[in-house]
Amino acid sequence: MPGEPINVVGPAWAIVALLILGGLALMASMFDGVLAARSSSGTSGALRQSTRPFDEAARLMRQRRRTTVKADRPLWRIGGAGLLVAAALMVTVVPLGEWTLFDFDVGVVWFNAMDVMVWAVVWLAGWGANSTHSLVGGYRFLAHNLGYELPLMFALVCPAIAAASLNVGVVQSAQENLWFVVWMPLAFVVYLIGVLGFSVWGPFTPAFGADIAGGAQAELSGVDRLLFNAGRYALLAAGAAFAVPMFLGGGAGPLLPAWAWTLVKTLVVLAALVWLRRKVPAVRPDKFMEIGWLVLLSAALLQMLVVSVVVVVGS
Repeated sequence: MPGEPINVVGPAWAIVALLILGGLALMASMFDGVLAARSSSGTSGALRQSTRPFDEAARLMRQRRRTTVKADRPLWRIGGAGLLVAAALMVTVVPLGEWTLFDFDVGVVWFNAMDVMVWAVVWLAGWGANSTHSLVGGYRFLAHNLGYELPLMFALVCPAIAAASLNVGVVQSAQENLWFVVWMPLAFVVYLIGVLGFSVWGPFTPAFGADIAGGAQAELSGVDRLLFNAGRYALLAAGAAFAVPMFLGGGAGPLLPAWAWTLVKTLVVLAALVWLRRKVPAVRPDKFMEIGWLVLLSAALLQMLVVSVVVVVGS
């Protein structure tokens, strides 16, 4: 529950955290498949599509890795597996109830740093293949980043200002009486847009556009493609999990233990993010940079001003 001290668990619990992250990513993938099938073939097709992640994983594990001429293979491999690594590092500072793997004093900054690491990972996947289409996709992703990263950063600053700390556990405890999402709705929305961005999801999929033959993942195949796509779902799950202590009161809730409420809230946010994929159209990078700098950044700064005024007046 909020207000309780955050206990740092041993390294062995990292395996449990990875299993939870993997389970959430798998559930997101299954839900995405169901939504795709319902839009095309109705409920019966949706039931069949619920097993699609397993079929696709088996297919990619059997598939031979594609090679390209003069590819930078080490960088290419890093790009393929890096998204999963970034997602795993993100959840190390997310409290599961009153437990966490790392209780950094600057946990909010840590999460933001892992988000920035995704920039390099996706770009390396595009650069390492030595292919025109994949390189164009990598640069499209960087262009989208220029539009969402600053708004995301200021959105995360708002809860930190209200809690007077960059420690995620302290931010969670500061919401004992009122969840931050109630009086920071702009920051919450901007944060979720940022999660969609670094997961290359929904409106941020032009980096994988059909017009560039799949873009950053055009040359990925076999296990590399499996890891890359799994990493996208894992990033969605990590972003949803981080929203819980930052905006949704952490493990606060009746009847259930704190860790259970954390998982329930994470699942709700994750389902909303997956659902938004087919409800929000893709946005050209140049167009989104205008939206990001003129609308999202202004909204995040306005929210930060309101939070700062409330904190100063309240003190």
